[in-house]
Amino acid sequence: MAERSTAAVDVAGNDGAKPSAADAEQATTDGAGTGNTAREDKDSARPESTATKADPPELHSGHKLARRYRLEECVTRLDGFSSWRAVDEKLRRAVGIHVLPADHPRARPVLAAARSAALLGDPRFVQVLDAVEENDLVYVVHEWLPDATELAAVLAAGPLEPHDAYQLVSQVSQAMAAAHREGLAHLRLNPGSVLRTESGQYRIRGLAVMAALRGVTADKPQRADTEAIGALLYAALTQRWPYDSDAYGLPGLPEGVGLLPPDQVRAGVHRGLSDLAMRALVNDGATASRQEPPCTTPEELAKAVSAMPRIRPPEPAFAPPEVFQPGGYRANGYAGPPGRPGPVAPAAVPPPPPLQSRTGRALKWAVSALLIAALGLGSWQLADTLLKEENRSGSSSDTERQGDGKRPKKQAGKPIAVTDAAEYAPDGEPQNADQVPLTHDGNPSTIWRTKGYVDGPEFAPSIKRGVGIVYDLGSERRITGAEISLLYPGTRETYTRLALYATDSLRPVGSSLDPVGGFTELLKPTSTTATTAKLTVDSKVKTRYVLVWLTALPESPPEQYYARPYKQAITDVKFTG
Repeated sequence: MAERSTAAVDVAGNDGAKPSAADAEQATTDGAGTGNTAREDKDSARPESTATKADPPELHSGHKLARRYRLEECVTRLDGFSSWRAVDEKLRRAVGIHVLPADHPRARPVLAAARSAALLGDPRFVQVLDAVEENDLVYVVHEWLPDATELAAVLAAGPLEPHDAYQLVSQVSQAMAAAHREGLAHLRLNPGSVLRTESGQYRIRGLAVMAALRGVTADKPQRADTEAIGALLYAALTQRWPYDSDAYGLPGLPEGVGLLPPDQVRAGVHRGLSDLAMRALVNDGATASRQEPPCTTPEELAKAVSAMPRIRPPEPAFAPPEVFQPGGYRANGYAGPPGRPGPVAPAAVPPPPPLQSRTGRALKWAVSALLIAALGLGSWQLADTLLKEENRSGSSSDTERQGDGKRPKKQAGKPIAVTDAAEYAPDGEPQNADQVPLTHDGNPSTIWRTKGYVDGPEFAPSIKRGVGIVYDLGSERRITGAEISLLYPGTRETYTRLALYATDSLRPVGSSLDPVGGFTELLKPTSTTATTAKLTVDSKVKTRYVLVWLTALPESPPEQYYARPYKQAITDVKFTG
């Protein structure tokens, strides 16, 4: 298989993402920074001064590493290393591999970075699967995502809608905040290292490894990654790179105008997101934001995103019904383009009407008479039944009007908006706290996962007392119902069990031995095997904070990074009152 140009892909392997049209030009404009081509000499990310002239390994398509990884296509050959799309013949799956000689000056840093990134195990990052030194080679094996698209390719089609841009900055900032808490930096965040999956989730590739491959370091790694996220948001809002040079297939800002806020570059940009981008794009400690202080770490940026009013997805557009026109239909009320009339099909000759003989006509009259008699009898019985029902309903209505309370009318519950949510983990071992907002974002394709467990379905007391999320309803409300959408169905033997409790705050303090002992029970533990649990709450307790508490998880097939069988995920939560 023919190799791609050595300058074609800046990101050292595209992890299965669909490549952007700007890959070829980017290798010459990006260099070795975070994509801030006009600012490489100012702060944060910069390449090491040591020049690397080691020759890349002599590899070819069909070569096998560790008798397991068969190289298929060379994606990058640059700076003494090469990146490949390969096949893991043992597990029969596509993978990506970075390969460099063991005596390469960056071999040790690459191994150390890959092993550190592998320990993180966060599904929001493209995962490192293996990091090996063998036969004078160092190679790093990582996930390959064939259903994902580079952000650069997405932006080539136009700027993102406000909801999509909000999801981008929210997911990327939360993921990078989690990475920095573990001491890991990216330093190469750009539209080529962020991927969007078909479900709308964003995955980040090359955590720590990409910077090690390129020899990039930073005095202030948190600030470097935060500014890079700000540049991603700026590009998503404006379809422009926020510096005065073109990059990643995006035009830069005009020279001499400075860093303009996104809502001054393009009409219709969401004001809050525009301010957020400027707060992240700090320049030597300054910010172009109108009021708020700058964000200098991913953690600060993630908190600023969560403090914003939630941006809801756009309402789905429904096509108008087809409009009937003489001679046929026109789709959605729009006529097609005029064209030359085609040949006229010959008119179909109708079949002769049946039962035209004298016997047939007699039989037809007899059947008609029987039908008329049957219809008359049926109508009389129906009228009699309706009169009886009306008498009964009239008596009941009179009783209700008298207000004696014997047959009160049942009122339908009204939706209650969730204003905030937080994971409840009194034992100090949260599941996936950063994913909690995905359970009430209105998008059923985003999820909060529990961890996987080897035993189940019951948690308590051998493994954990339970896992759950507390939801803030904004004010004290009486809950009449809840609808919990789940990812995995259950069976009679393996099921999901959940309960609802009223708590005193968004982050209540509970005992690890009896986590719900001090809370008010709204709904007793209920088991379900369905993926949608529709719950009715009879309690008259008013509360602002509601805990959804899971004490049993169903069994499901093993997945990558979730190999243990007992697990569950919440896709959406709704309350009524």
